[in-house]
Amino acid sequence: MKIEEIKNYIPHRYPFLLIDRVLELEEKRIVTIKNVTVNEDYFNGHFPGAPIMPGVLQVEAMAQSGALMIMKNQVDDPDNTLMVFTGIKNAKFRKSVVPGDQLRIEVKLENQRRNFITMIGTASVDGKVVCELEASAAIVSKDNA
Repeated sequence: MKIEEIKNYIPHRYPFLLIDRVLELEEKRIVTIKNVTVNEDYFNGHFPGAPIMPGVLQVEAMAQSGALMIMKNQVDDPDNTLMVFTGIKNAKFRKSVVPGDQLRIEVKLENQRRNFITMIGTASVDGKVVCELEASAAIVSKDNA
């Protein structure tokens, strides 16, 4: 799945759309990539002379990947539905992500009870884990967000 199709399922747009491509999509698993470029605005201040992708944006990229998986596979009306974070547990940052890296994100649906979701996410660069977490989210109507 390329960027224009991705935009059909999640509401994020530049500069906050953090998925560039979907490599694999299954009912309970998704693999995406984020190309990390020096042109991203956050590198101007994080950190001058030593650019590092903020961990919170790595977490957001995993959240967007999980939302895309759910919105594509389970939601009938993605235009009127959102998936919102309700919790993050056990987030670990193992290695810096820098311009030129390609972030490979894998998110697995761990559990679902009605509109409440639990996911496990892992981000890696060159086969080495850089970030991992457990996340929970809720599927809600845009009117109730």
